[in-house]
Amino acid sequence: MHAYRSHTCADLTSANVGDKVRLSGWVNRIRDHGGILFIDLRDHYGITQVLCDPDSAAFSDVEKVRSEWCIRIDGEVKARDPELVNPKLPTGEIEVFIREIEVLGASDELPLIVFGDQEYPEETRLRYRYLDLRREAMQTNMKLRSDVVASLRKRMWDKGFREYQTPIITASSPEGARDFLVPSRLHPGKFYALPQAPQQFKQLIMVSGYDKYFQIAPCFRDEDPRADRSPTDFYQLDMEMSFVTQQDVFDTISPVIAGVFEEFGGRKVDPAADWPQISYRDAALWYGTDKPDLRNPIKMQVVSEHFAGSGFAIFAKLLEQDGTEIRAIPAPGGGSRKFCDRMNAFAQKEGLPGMGYIFWRDQGQGMEAAGPLAKNIGPERTEAIRRQLGLDVGDAAFFLGGKPKQFEGVAGKARTVIGEELGLTDKNRFAFAWIVDFPIYEKDADTGAIDFEHNPFSMPQGGMEALEGDPLDVKGFQYDLACNGYELVSGAIRNHRPEIMFKAFEIAGYGADEVKKRFGGMVNAFRFGAPPHGGCAAGIDRIVMLLADEANIREVIMFPMNQRAEDLMMGAPSEPTSDQLMELRLRVMPEE
Repeated sequence: MHAYRSHTCADLTSANVGDKVRLSGWVNRIRDHGGILFIDLRDHYGITQVLCDPDSAAFSDVEKVRSEWCIRIDGEVKARDPELVNPKLPTGEIEVFIREIEVLGASDELPLIVFGDQEYPEETRLRYRYLDLRREAMQTNMKLRSDVVASLRKRMWDKGFREYQTPIITASSPEGARDFLVPSRLHPGKFYALPQAPQQFKQLIMVSGYDKYFQIAPCFRDEDPRADRSPTDFYQLDMEMSFVTQQDVFDTISPVIAGVFEEFGGRKVDPAADWPQISYRDAALWYGTDKPDLRNPIKMQVVSEHFAGSGFAIFAKLLEQDGTEIRAIPAPGGGSRKFCDRMNAFAQKEGLPGMGYIFWRDQGQGMEAAGPLAKNIGPERTEAIRRQLGLDVGDAAFFLGGKPKQFEGVAGKARTVIGEELGLTDKNRFAFAWIVDFPIYEKDADTGAIDFEHNPFSMPQGGMEALEGDPLDVKGFQYDLACNGYELVSGAIRNHRPEIMFKAFEIAGYGADEVKKRFGGMVNAFRFGAPPHGGCAAGIDRIVMLLADEANIREVIMFPMNQRAEDLMMGAPSEPTSDQLMELRLRVMPEE
């Protein structure tokens, strides 16, 4: 017999009754039923109930066993009495009578209990992550992650892609976040960087003639943490293709993402061919965000004309200023003063003075518009608003005004809260949308200077000709894929023409010498017959977070950092030794 096990803790069934077996695993739970000791023995695959009574020579040793001890048992498989069968377990028809036991690894008193659903502070869970990972929910999440990665790989190979690895130690290259720098021992005073993404390398792979590339790529960014983002490193499905249009990229990656969500999601997935393509500006207008949750059917609308010159002085005066507008958030079913007051309080918590509203009710003699706004603007304007928004008795509308960029974020949050509270958001669905037509440039409100708003390496729509006009009108072949309020994929058709790239950077105030200094490797390569190319990257951690129905990305990362970018288990970051600093010719400045 094998030194540790003849079967896993998920293998045994009624067909094994009478067999002599050997199992190894962890003590999940111990129960004493009148002198008979029952142990739920757990390994990576499942749980088997094992038992021992005073007639067994092993009884005195079994009595000493405690939770999370790692043990090996030899015993005989017995059938459970019919009334004691556990249909929830694959091994629920049997139990194993212990004849011999060996303690493979005893456990100290546990800082957190593995069995059950007890909640523990995140700091405790991360400090003892190896224990946290033994819990059933975490085992399920990590197996899901592994299966998702395997599925993504297979789907990409099936589409004719090959996987190539790009460097982990490279040059610093701004990708929108801070680099992690690595000092060079051989070149004192110089630093490598961990790649924020394989962006430049995958484009160089296209220049090298490889046509279709993908990689399950680690990326490193020194970012502030949040629930859906790791503060140090993450993994993405990175891909690039040559001789493609934007639609070609959509047609390639959409079925891959849809297939994974259909395979593992357990909810309705909109067919990839039906995923809408929404312009960046429309997404901001309708949803208040460029990563909309389309499970919520609410679309915001501009209603400025109904307030211009109206009796509601706040909005009327606001509209006299350039660049301002009033937007309405329809709320079907929200037509009660109690709900409207609740939403007004929500706006105040978000830092606004409040949020105007109108609701429509039946007064017996017909429909009536109610609320402070309705009284100020009169029945004709309120009726026009109701007709524009398609609302009826029992419905409401909420209003925000000003320069859109100043209130869009709050409007988007309000739309989400309204959809949730009124039961309008379909929880049993994954809803996808491509966000397209991102503006390349923006103007600084204070200085008036033009700078990049989004990816500077995207090909401008219209090429060089587009760069001759108003920079604020220039859109890029850049796109994101949103799902249920999260950005899952980001990509672009790349600017592979050096003359267009230099012009694009010149508009934002970057001279040719600076472009060559920062991105010399890629710019030089484009001088030697670069093909048109484009691609995208899908965040694996975020995909698994959605599939696992988790609200925090740390629940699907095996060894994550805490909120302060610290590894409490391994003690990172740590102070270097004096010898290390001397060898690297570095000195640490004291904190001010």
